[in-house]
Amino acid sequence: MNLDFLTSALVTLLVTLDPPGLAPIFLSLTRGMTGDERKQVAVRACIIAFGIMAFFGIAGDIVLKALGVSLPAFRIAGGLLLFWISFEMVFERRNERKAQTAEIAITQDHIRNVAAFPLAIPLMAGPGALTAMMLLAGRAEGNPLMLAALAVICGLVILSCLVVFLLAVPMARLLGITGNVVLTRLLGVILAALAVQFVIDGVKAVITAG
Repeated sequence: MNLDFLTSALVTLLVTLDPPGLAPIFLSLTRGMTGDERKQVAVRACIIAFGIMAFFGIAGDIVLKALGVSLPAFRIAGGLLLFWISFEMVFERRNERKAQTAEIAITQDHIRNVAAFPLAIPLMAGPGALTAMMLLAGRAEGNPLMLAALAVICGLVILSCLVVFLLAVPMARLLGITGNVVLTRLLGVILAALAVQFVIDGVKAVITAG
C-alpha cells in the first residue's frame, strides 16, 4: 500500500471538507432544533455526502471518458479549483459564501430537507470534495486495494464531520472566533500546496504523453 497516497488522500479530504469550518454553519442551519433533531440531520447529511463522494470516486473515470476529458486535464482543472477554494479559506471568503448558501436554502426548503441541501450538497460533497475524490481515484490507477482504502478514508473523514456536528455547540465555544479563523487559514495554506501539486502532476502527465 502506498503510504504517500493514503496520507495525501486523508489530508486532501480533511482540508477540502473542512469539518471544523462546517460547525458554525451546521449550528445556523439547525437553529431552533432539539438535540435529537440535530442528530438526525447530522447522520442523514453524512450518509448522503458519503454516498455521493463514493460514487464520484468509483465512477469518476467512467464519467471523464464519456465526456472525452483526459485525466491530466481534469487534474489541472481540479487543482485550480482546489486552489481557488484555498484562496477563499485563507482570505475568509469561503465561510461567507457557505453561510449565504445556507441562508438561501432555509427560505426555500423545509427543515426536514436541510440535511440533503445545503448541508450534504454542496457544503460537504461540493465541487471541491468531488474533484478531490476523482483526482485521488485517478491516482489509484484502478488498484482495488487503493480504491478500497480511499473509500475507508472518505468514510473516516465523513465520520469526523459527524463528530464535529454532534459536538458543534461545545466546539464553537471552545475555539471562539479567533480559533476558527486561525484554523481555517492554516487549512487553506495546506490545501493550496496540495492544489499546486495536483497541477504539477497534471502538467507532467501531459508533457510525458506528448
